[in-house]
Amino acid sequence: MEIVTHNINDIKTAEIVADETILASVEDGLDLLGDLYYQGYDCIIIPDQNISEKFFDLKTKLAGEVLQKFVQYRVSLIIIGDFLKYTSKSLNDFIYESNKGRHINFVTSLSEALARVPKSKP
Repeated sequence: MEIVTHNINDIKTAEIVADETILASVEDGLDLLGDLYYQGYDCIIIPDQNISEKFFDLKTKLAGEVLQKFVQYRVSLIIIGDFLKYTSKSLNDFIYESNKGRHINFVTSLSEALARVPKSKP
């Protein structure tokens, strides 16, 4: 796993670059959050290919538990991917509602992710 640092609006942002699944459990999410939080990152960008498919099945509760931790620690999370491939109405509603806020966002490209980095610390 490689971390590319972006400084946007004085927000230290970590872009995760990896060939493997980084987030497959709540513990993985906590490890990622903790490691980057203590390195001073305020925002994390991760592609959906680095996240287990279980995350996108809301019945597993993985997404809810992981995202709750990001909100509690006030670290923004931006997930990049093609979310049209998911046909679950509840997931699509969840993505839509998340994108209304500033802590959790689902976008289709790195440029869109960088544009979504909060203007100030959460």
